[in-house]
Amino acid sequence: MAGTARIGIIGASGWLGAAFARAVLDKQFIGRDRLMLSSRHGTGPVEGVAWTSDNSELVERSDIVIVSVRPEQFGALAIDASGKLVVSVMAGVSLATLARHTGADRLVRAMPNAAAAIGACYTPWFATPAVTEGDKALVQGFFESCGEADEVRSEADIDYFCGLTGSGAGFPALLASAMIAHAEARGLPPDLVRRAVLSVVAGASRLLKDTDPAEMMQALIAYRGTTAAGLQAMIEAGFTQAVAAGLDAADRRAKEMAEASARRLDP
Repeated sequence: MAGTARIGIIGASGWLGAAFARAVLDKQFIGRDRLMLSSRHGTGPVEGVAWTSDNSELVERSDIVIVSVRPEQFGALAIDASGKLVVSVMAGVSLATLARHTGADRLVRAMPNAAAAIGACYTPWFATPAVTEGDKALVQGFFESCGEADEVRSEADIDYFCGLTGSGAGFPALLASAMIAHAEARGLPPDLVRRAVLSVVAGASRLLKDTDPAEMMQALIAYRGTTAAGLQAMIEAGFTQAVAAGLDAADRRAKEMAEASARRLDP
């Protein structure tokens, strides 16, 4: 529980902000009377809580301010969050930029993903030195309302996690799309193929949760069956290198976004 802490979520009408709001209420992490939400219209999809269109009012009435807006919208917030704990879930906005534009020194950068909407999100986060142990416990509890969370070693790790976990279903969707396209090219019925592939991808995700992926793959290869043949062919075709290239590209893009954001907000 957040105890007596008051939480405000800026951008709570968006899918991520709304997912957080619903999760902390559903898990009883915070009472409805201690949660405040903002949107441009002062209303949103979460009922039974206070809404406002005035972000300054939200900051004034909150102990913890969650910034859940698109990075390009951040410069228009114009908030003074001095003395508050500010938690950003924006990709590509550095702690230095957050500090300059919020006035806060107790800052956390986090990288959740779309699975927050179903309570299956993994959220890495990094805190500035001014963030207290009590603050960290609140941050951990907040993100655990939507799944799992870990404090990471550095802000650079957050940029890397933008691709590794912030992609959410994006990378598995690419694999599923490729499998569906291959099966349909063989003339199999599209509806049947979609059900089959999504069942495999979703089922494998649950199976892998308590399994070492490398050990499973090696065991399957050692069996020398059809799965082994498929895995070996994918490896030889450069599957591992393709994944590495994708993660490297996402990491570079996160850093480019942070640099662009700093230039835009601090000309």
